[in-house]
Amino acid sequence: MPFKKVTIYTDGACSGNPGPGGYAAIMVSAGNEKVITGGFRNTTNNRMEMMAVINALKALKESCSVQIVSDSEYIVNAVNKGWAVRWRDSDWKRNKKEKALNPDLWEQLLSLVDLHDVTFLWTRGHNGNEYNERCDQLAVEAAQQPLLTCDIGYEKNS
Repeated sequence: MPFKKVTIYTDGACSGNPGPGGYAAIMVSAGNEKVITGGFRNTTNNRMEMMAVINALKALKESCSVQIVSDSEYIVNAVNKGWAVRWRDSDWKRNKKEKALNPDLWEQLLSLVDLHDVTFLWTRGHNGNEYNERCDQLAVEAAQQPLLTCDIGYEKNS
């Protein structure tokens, strides 16, 4: 039986970096859309970009053929070029001297990617892609919500 096809558009936003942040994902499948958003009181833009992908993949109820469209070169390149897997295999080190950033989120993201047939595509941000523009607006709004929660992975390591 073929996998269900899902396209996921993602974006993250941060007011200051670090600062209050938000993420958004729009999941599109068979003409239906599902929106996922969230925010944290103190985090980074890269972490919000990653949280958008992670929470969208977590929302899938079965293994799917997934196309993730992101304006984050950090995520797209780290996955497509094998950097994230290499960091994990090197005990979360980028090289002999530098630790990889965000290992808590990379661990989750890589585990979720393994459950699906996932392709990552990069799109230029703020360049007219309707879904990317909507995700950006939703992520900014999520970062502006009152009573944002703690990004434990960031706050305990900063």
